[in-house]
Amino acid sequence: MFRTILAVGLAFSAGVLTLPALLLCRGVKATQPSHVETVLIDGLKHKVLVGNKREQNPVRASSDALADGKEAFSHYCVACHGMDGRNTGVPFADKLSPSAPSLASPEVQGYTDGQLKWVIDNGIWPSGMPGSRGVLSDEEIWSIVVYLRHLPPAGSGGEPEMYTH
Repeated sequence: MFRTILAVGLAFSAGVLTLPALLLCRGVKATQPSHVETVLIDGLKHKVLVGNKREQNPVRASSDALADGKEAFSHYCVACHGMDGRNTGVPFADKLSPSAPSLASPEVQGYTDGQLKWVIDNGIWPSGMPGSRGVLSDEEIWSIVVYLRHLPPAGSGGEPEMYTH
């Protein structure tokens, strides 16, 4: 009799603990944000969450700066944003939640140079954008910002080599 009561008690306890865990796991499912969520978070990012709005880029656009930016971009950014910054050839870019944005989009190009540097330095939580502080130098980041302002035409860079084999 005691074993029966103990077994029922354990089963009940397991059920009580399992149900909240299952409900929590169900809420973890990643889905694309709604239009309202996207508009809201984009506005917050541009006006509140992303710093350095007034910081000026000390690296002036030139063929050397573009080449340096493209080189740094190819080492750090290509895996998620493609060779052209538009996610060309990146098989999972639209599967992320939120999806990796095209760096040519008005939403991204609407950031100031200082804000773009801030995003590259710090990343954007809770997206998949990692921060590069300690990985890239300030000069590399500023040259990437120059490159972002002069992205090549869509598809012209081909697909990232890591996804072509």
